[in-house]
Amino acid sequence: MMLSKKYDLIVVGAGVLGTFHTYHAAASGKKVLHIEKDQYPINATVQNFGQVVPSGMPANWFQYGVYSTQLYNQIQSQFDISIRKNGSIYIASDDEEQNLIHELKAVMDSRGYEAHLLTQQKCIEKWPALKASYCREGLFFPQEVSAEPSAMIHRLIEYCSTKFPNLTYKPSTTIINCDISGDEVHVVTHRSEVFVADKVIICNGGEFKILFPDLFRDSGIEISKLQMLRTMPLPHVGLEGNILTGLTIRRYESFTECPSFSALKTPEHLKELKRWGIHILFKKAQDGSIIIGDSHEYAGVNDMDDLGFELKQHINQLMFKEAQKIVLFDVTDIASTWAGFYAQHPEKDIIEIDIENKIHIRTAIGGKGMTSSAGYAEKSIQKLFSTQPVY
Repeated sequence: MMLSKKYDLIVVGAGVLGTFHTYHAAASGKKVLHIEKDQYPINATVQNFGQVVPSGMPANWFQYGVYSTQLYNQIQSQFDISIRKNGSIYIASDDEEQNLIHELKAVMDSRGYEAHLLTQQKCIEKWPALKASYCREGLFFPQEVSAEPSAMIHRLIEYCSTKFPNLTYKPSTTIINCDISGDEVHVVTHRSEVFVADKVIICNGGEFKILFPDLFRDSGIEISKLQMLRTMPLPHVGLEGNILTGLTIRRYESFTECPSFSALKTPEHLKELKRWGIHILFKKAQDGSIIIGDSHEYAGVNDMDDLGFELKQHINQLMFKEAQKIVLFDVTDIASTWAGFYAQHPEKDIIEIDIENKIHIRTAIGGKGMTSSAGYAEKSIQKLFSTQPVY
């Protein structure tokens, strides 16, 4: 084995969580090696909606989302990473959902976070693809942004690689061993290369499973499988921004903290949708296609293969039926369907495991990744290297 030069930090995993750990470490002047097992990231970061919605975050993650949005906009002003400031709208379809958006508006007002209640008429004027029979009222967050999930992480990695001369990026490199030796960490690749660092951060569920299988097995992580749909390009459809509907209001963590949420009842017509974790979202891509979804099935890490990779047509049909109640265009004009997978923990916001203050496992951020990773990673790097906070 050939011993390579030493780094201040090695980050394993080039999804959004790992890449923003790399960004903040490199921005603070650290010499960083960023390693990705695939030719380019292919998992949760690219298999999602690309919605950046701090308004949906639980209270203890809200500020991470706000900071992340600011950083996305800052980077976009220097380099195109596909960020669009087109806002988020929550569409209420019944009395309970209307009550919840009013309560969330009061919460956001208390935080000084801009939010606007929109009448049915205003919603229809701004998003003419919505059906008046579904839309009662909306809660709009104009400062929130969206990204192209198939492009954002690749452009962010390119941006970091060109911006920071102290950063080295190595894709198509699988880490097969990670050991502490004295005051250093030695990382071994499948090519028998050895890289040395003061610290290693692991932000990749697959690498976690390979490198520390016992910790992974006992972590309590569960895997969520999501089914999503993408229409053919429909540039004429007026549905810009992040469109979140009544089922989302009944699901997102920010709403669970509202006073009336505990008394929320599930109507009979929504029970089958709830069983499959379906909540209807729409996100119009730059090419005019519209992502629709999604559903949620869960399995523990030791049973994750039981989820399978096939798409359940029953779930797709449930999503088609509910989505068609919300919008005027034909939601069955589909170009592609797929399943995404992400790791989460049923009781923890994220998995944080530290080995001798040298190896730091940070994974299972769940559905908060696109929205909050930049803010969380900034705080994480501050803590591990005792750097000064940005905010």
